[in-house]
Amino acid sequence: MCEYVSVNNQREVSMDMGEKVKEYRLRNAWSQEQLAELASLSVRTVQRIENGHKPGLETLSALASVFNVNVSELSGNMTQAEETLDTRISEARLRVEQETRFYRALIIALFVCSVLMVVNYLSSPGSYWSVVVTFIWGSLIAFRALRIFVLKDRIATWQQKRVQRLLREKNDLSGREK
Repeated sequence: MCEYVSVNNQREVSMDMGEKVKEYRLRNAWSQEQLAELASLSVRTVQRIENGHKPGLETLSALASVFNVNVSELSGNMTQAEETLDTRISEARLRVEQETRFYRALIIALFVCSVLMVVNYLSSPGSYWSVVVTFIWGSLIAFRALRIFVLKDRIATWQQKRVQRLLREKNDLSGREK
């Protein structure tokens, strides 16, 4: 009897999830084929989910990413794995945003420095003031690239240790006051 209730509850949760996926899909005016392509899934997988089959965490995260929602919003319940998955999706989005801003700044710097070099050459060919500007701007871009692509993990580790240390200090102070 307990197994039957458990299976029914899973089906209800899955049906709710399937209905949510369908609702989000229709809200975006996407066909099942379009959703499958955007989420890098097969059309059959999308059909199964909308018919009540429970997706795996990878499939769920792909759908959540496409719909720009948390995994927990689609699944209706929050497990530790889904919470971790939501965190990883948020971190990935932040990383992509940082990289996009970096590449945009790099393209702008290359364009502006190229224009400045042409202006420098045409206005005063014996002077090299544009090289100084290019060197300074290039240095700033290089430091940004170093921070984003090389030191990212080290900075995150340092920040986490620093937060833990500050929390321990605060706990020690509050413990002494009592």
